[in-house]
Amino acid sequence: MSLRTTALSVSAIALASLAGCSSMGTPWSSGGATTAPPPAPKQICNAQPAQSFVGRTNTSANLEQARQRSGAAMARVLHPGQITTKEFNAERLNLEVDATGRILAVRCG
Repeated sequence: MSLRTTALSVSAIALASLAGCSSMGTPWSSGGATTAPPPAPKQICNAQPAQSFVGRTNTSANLEQARQRSGAAMARVLHPGQITTKEFNAERLNLEVDATGRILAVRCG
């Protein structure tokens, strides 16, 4: 095989590879496939209806009732000095309690 034949073969393979990639949509292009937006939360928390639990003792019944009133999908109790995650979750109710278990604040997140 001559040098010229080898160079032409390599060029043809490179062009064929590029042609195959040119039909793929790029993330920044307006044409082609589009990505769907992230799903919306199913149960968005609203802490306002659960504010009546501030001052009450933290019990499993109070936690569940506060969760239901807020419309949240889940709830957690935050104790003083407890290490927690900082990400915001629109479906979660947070009950902040003191050392005696009294609810100090009701927030979403």
